[in-house]
Amino acid sequence: MKIVISDQKSGKSYTTEIAKDKEARLIGKKVGEELEGAIAGADGYTLKITGGSDLSGIPMRPDVSGPRRASLLLSEGPGFRSTKKGERMKKTVRGNIITDEIMQLNTIVVQAGSKPLEELLPKPQKEEKKERK
Repeated sequence: MKIVISDQKSGKSYTTEIAKDKEARLIGKKVGEELEGAIAGADGYTLKITGGSDLSGIPMRPDVSGPRRASLLLSEGPGFRSTKKGERMKKTVRGNIITDEIMQLNTIVVQAGSKPLEELLPKPQKEEKKERK
């Protein structure tokens, strides 16, 4: 599972991958709950779950209860972007409880730790491509 940590003060976001054993501690939590940042490698930080998406890219909605998928008539919010005023459309969304099917979890920083996130979660080095002849 990937965790995206958004730092609202700096305007940056950091992506990290978590292990399967730590992933089990997240299952059953709801959108809006807080968790310790040590799960994602951000020791000393407190993170708030704001949403996520599953294997197919279907987004989580905080107002849909349970770990289920549902087809709803939406006019705004996560899972729908309207192009016209008053537009509504039936869209498939996922509930607000984290399951093993969730592949990406979006979080924001509620309480910062002693070290900045840039030190705790460094960017991966890009490999240089060799030119072909």
